[in-house]
Amino acid sequence: MGRRRGVELYRAPFPLYALRIDPKTGLLIAAGGGGAAKTGIKNGVHFLQLEQISGCLSASLLHSHDTETRATMNLALAGDILAAGQDAQCQLLRFQIHQQKGSKAEKSGSKEQGPRQRKGAAPAEKKSGAEVHPEGVELKVKNLEAVQTDFSTEPLQKVVCFNHDNTLLATGGTDGHVRVWKVPSLEKVLEFKAHEGEIGDLALGPDGKLVTVGWDFKASVWQKDQLVTQLQWQENGPTSSNTPYRYQACRFGQVPDQPGGLRLFTVQIPHKRLRQPPPCYLTAWDSSTFLPLQTRSCGHEVISCLTVSESGTFLGLGTVTGSVAIYIAFSLQRLYYVKEAHGIVVTDVTFLPEKGCGPKLLGPHETALFSVAVDSRCQLHLLPSRRSVPVWLLLLLCVGLIIVTILLLQSAFPGFL
Repeated sequence: MGRRRGVELYRAPFPLYALRIDPKTGLLIAAGGGGAAKTGIKNGVHFLQLEQISGCLSASLLHSHDTETRATMNLALAGDILAAGQDAQCQLLRFQIHQQKGSKAEKSGSKEQGPRQRKGAAPAEKKSGAEVHPEGVELKVKNLEAVQTDFSTEPLQKVVCFNHDNTLLATGGTDGHVRVWKVPSLEKVLEFKAHEGEIGDLALGPDGKLVTVGWDFKASVWQKDQLVTQLQWQENGPTSSNTPYRYQACRFGQVPDQPGGLRLFTVQIPHKRLRQPPPCYLTAWDSSTFLPLQTRSCGHEVISCLTVSESGTFLGLGTVTGSVAIYIAFSLQRLYYVKEAHGIVVTDVTFLPEKGCGPKLLGPHETALFSVAVDSRCQLHLLPSRRSVPVWLLLLLCVGLIIVTILLLQSAFPGFL
């Protein structure tokens, strides 16, 4: 059996830091850039159309949105609105995709022929903010409101996420403050100090609870600006007290087959790099009591990012050494692993949505995980469907086994029955 490896879907002309997939349109949205430094590396948000071609999932560049001197470091998606973390600010973008009719599509088709033109990064950003392809597909991106979200001496927004009904978004950054904003006006409705030092990640639950993790070794649960509790992993975990760990990431996920059920997942990594690195850990928490349900080591590679599939069935991990893994959420068992798929830090991972266009794009596979990294590549990781025996067949086999056993006993011992 050959070495497992991911499939390279797309290579951008700049480092990639953030990734999202729109379930309605099947658009893969990848963002990044070289920042404000005058290195010649652009900054942008690329919109790629996912489609099945000859049984294989492929991505073609549909539109490139120029973000000028600001690299997008984190993304959140709510319908047709993107929240992009760019330096110390959050920029809202609205994208619209529709089919062009008649002569306009045909006219554009005379300029760009064939899928190869669409697949690469060659098409330049157009001043009109729209690109039309031979198929007559047009995508427009409009800048909405923008607001500064971090105010430290070296301000940087580290994370952004929407609430369950997309009416609010929360941001966190290097100043340790959580700020909550109305969508799309970006009017601030809440601000509080959550951590000493920078916020590493945050997650909003459907009940309004907010979980934050920071570089101060704390993971806190908030109801608005009131501290509900703090996660106690180091005290109850499998490590000794002389090996300090910090929380790297946190995500809420549904409990499969339990409507309304919720789990919190966190990743713990060693605070310091050691010559013999201790393992990182993946933990599932009860979302009501916030007590740990189970913890499992996920290897000695330092975890850089975490995601949860839409149904809560799978967890996706990326590492600072470029490896990618898929775990089953119920048991925290690893199902898929590609060592150094990127060869450099994986900056974001996301699963193919399980609703909308997702099932049609997935094909015969059980799930699909996408990863991006500083190497400018977007990779696809497919998990083959695990073969399972139907319950009715197991029952039939058991009944057959009982009948055969009785017949054998009857033939060996004529007076058995």
